[in-house]
Amino acid sequence: MTFTIAPVGLVHCGEGSLGELPAAVATTGKTRAFVVTDPGIRTAGILDEVLALLPSAGVFAEVEPNPSTTTIERAARAARSYGDAAVVAVGGGSSLDAAKAVALAAANPGVDVTDLDYRKEGLRPGLPIVAVPTTAGTGAESNGFGVIEDTAAACKIYLGNASTQPVISILDPALTIGLPPRATAATGVDALVHGIESLTSRGRNPVSEAYAHHAVKLVFRWLPHAVKDGTDLEARGQLLLGSHLAGRALGISGLGLVHGIAHAITARTGAAHGLALASVLGAVLEFNLQTCAEQYADIALDLGLGRADGRAMIEAVREFVDQVGVRTTPAELGCTPAMAGDLARVALADPVTANTPRLPSQAELRTLITASLKES
Repeated sequence: MTFTIAPVGLVHCGEGSLGELPAAVATTGKTRAFVVTDPGIRTAGILDEVLALLPSAGVFAEVEPNPSTTTIERAARAARSYGDAAVVAVGGGSSLDAAKAVALAAANPGVDVTDLDYRKEGLRPGLPIVAVPTTAGTGAESNGFGVIEDTAAACKIYLGNASTQPVISILDPALTIGLPPRATAATGVDALVHGIESLTSRGRNPVSEAYAHHAVKLVFRWLPHAVKDGTDLEARGQLLLGSHLAGRALGISGLGLVHGIAHAITARTGAAHGLALASVLGAVLEFNLQTCAEQYADIALDLGLGRADGRAMIEAVREFVDQVGVRTTPAELGCTPAMAGDLARVALADPVTANTPRLPSQAELRTLITASLKES
């Protein structure tokens, strides 16, 4: 077996680690910071904590859930106007993903936002990024790519390259304390899916598997505690670590069909990413069972089931999603049977789908989506 593992940036992990932020910005070689975040972070008071440490920072606090190319363009203009600086990404996956695109767009004026990915040659390196996640789910601080909604094409695209890998990440569980139970559950399920898909993807290797197995164990054990008691700092910290490890895993292995379908659902309905994943997770696990029996048996060990068969693992995952309160269907998120064909087409074209262990035909995928609309 031959593979290469790229280094991941420096990580400060633990309660109070936000205090490392000024030194982290200085480490990038920049003397100023430009903060990219969302309105909820401002309302929660976290932006005030950041600005107390970086009082002269510029701020763009208008990132929406499922950030769009239009938002990236506006934020990049603001960043360029502010001048040479490190980008400080604060928030959940949407803010961190947006910050990566902003860092690259700000350094490449005149380049269409939709071209800001690893396939575009001749791009200038993005501005350096310091990532401060405030949710435990996406693990977006562990890789250089952001999932952005192309408003013109009505689909998800992947913006970023190696230069937008955060230089430093700060994992402070205290920043996740205020997240409501349902949002905690939805983002936690995202981390669980990252782990599971990393363990079954075509691109997995022993290093990604090591990260992913531990991530699955942490999320499965600690997410119910964090949902039940959002002030449980140990649960919050363990979840944040699990999310980060799952992010490291997916950065190596890639993801799969659960994400491919979920991206299509969020692009069509605006549903929260974690809920879109939860709505099709069981159906995709069933679809992949015939090719993933060995991997599912290993995941069953992570879930504390012993070396159970794949169907027992699937049922345990379904029960877990129900336990934390985010079991749902695409229909409940706004999808209709008439949309199944279009969802299948968009999901099949999504780059993550090519990495799934059992690649469906468009007809098979339409059938899977149609069936998932009726699941309870």
